[in-house]
Amino acid sequence: MNLTKDFANGGVSFWYRQIGIPERRAALPGSRDYDVAIVGGGYTGLWTAYYLKKAQPDLRIAILEKEFAGFGASGRNGGWLSAEFAGSRERHAKARGRQSMIDLQHAMFASVDEVIRVADAEGIDADIHKGGLIHTATNPAQRRRLHEELDELRAWGYGEQDLRLLERDEREERLRVAGALDATYSPHCARIQPAKLAVGLAGVVAGLGVDIFEGTTVTQIKPREAITDRGVVRAEYIIRATEGFTAGIEGQRRQWLPMNSSMIVTEPLPADVWKHLGWEGRELLGDEAHAYIYAQRTSDDRIAIGGRGVPYRYGSRTDDRGATQKWTVESLWRMLVKLFPAAADARIQHSWCGVLGVPRDWCSTVHLDHSTGLGWAGGYVGSGVTTTNLAGRTLRDLVLRRDTELTGLPWVGRQVRQWEPEPLRYAGVQLIYTLFRAADRRENDRGTSTSGYARLANLIAGR
Repeated sequence: MNLTKDFANGGVSFWYRQIGIPERRAALPGSRDYDVAIVGGGYTGLWTAYYLKKAQPDLRIAILEKEFAGFGASGRNGGWLSAEFAGSRERHAKARGRQSMIDLQHAMFASVDEVIRVADAEGIDADIHKGGLIHTATNPAQRRRLHEELDELRAWGYGEQDLRLLERDEREERLRVAGALDATYSPHCARIQPAKLAVGLAGVVAGLGVDIFEGTTVTQIKPREAITDRGVVRAEYIIRATEGFTAGIEGQRRQWLPMNSSMIVTEPLPADVWKHLGWEGRELLGDEAHAYIYAQRTSDDRIAIGGRGVPYRYGSRTDDRGATQKWTVESLWRMLVKLFPAAADARIQHSWCGVLGVPRDWCSTVHLDHSTGLGWAGGYVGSGVTTTNLAGRTLRDLVLRRDTELTGLPWVGRQVRQWEPEPLRYAGVQLIYTLFRAADRRENDRGTSTSGYARLANLIAGR
């Protein structure tokens, strides 16, 4: 195992190591009044402010951020600008019908291109490359799930042009994954450098006249009030856009579970390694394991790969500086070498982690109550890079009282029960991921169908 002791660990993320931590904006100078106050300066908050200000420039909008804009998952994620949407399609369809879920999926397809359009129009250089997404199966059980999912997605509005099975020759030509038995390809995905998108978008939003207050901790959200450590912000609408950090707000500890995810990135790989691997299209890569991985080829020819490490910390605590446990780094390295043996001599240069928001039913949601002025969006379960854009446009329409196709989508207004209190919450999540890892080991050894361990884990999770 080619692990060195001098690779960076934490410090937010490698993405910020590349570009540098942005200079802090001023904190809230005291109590203020606005039309819209947004709690959280990640993608959700930034997109919401962007679209509101573009639609109605005279709106007085403030973003309240504890650290700096893009500090959380927006600046730490795997760089998948993907059309994948969190949650059960059947559950969403129950709200407003089967066609509404199909419409939601097509809205996600369009949102990938919308992010690319805005980045181009606003001059945001985020290393965006729309190479598509490959999902690979490396054992018979995974291959069976891959085909089952393909068949299911056909029934939910995916045409051949949206998702298809790769023939062996094309699969090997695109990306040579060791042990791959089958793979699917979707064009609806682009690679991004997450921190560049966050920092660039924050700059654009500030340039439009939105007040972004950093170093400002919101401790409580009330109807038309955000209580901070630096004063009270009063507004007609208070939008909670805190995603994995929601548990830190008073009364929200059981709302969304902060799920931990970790990443490592290699040094730039030499040309002879890339000649062996292929990956010239710079597709995003995922697998069909239960404790799945996600990977990209970066703009400077590294491999960045992520997955679940310690999935959850007791009491919904978050390690917000990104330090990652040694065993998690080793686990991700073993997976990287298993998939890409040609990269076995590469050194790790950075590891980090962050949290993402998980609702109790694992389904994303967006909501606004005009009677109280309270709104929110999140619970993206790791699929937030694109979904945040859709959320921002949807919140724009809800705030402006527009009756649009977006406000009619089935995730709007979805109510989800809270997570169980501790210690049940901690014990349940630990058991779920213990079962998922056991299922992956069993399927790698001899399984031809999904392990019963995984079925039990999904039952406990309520997915």
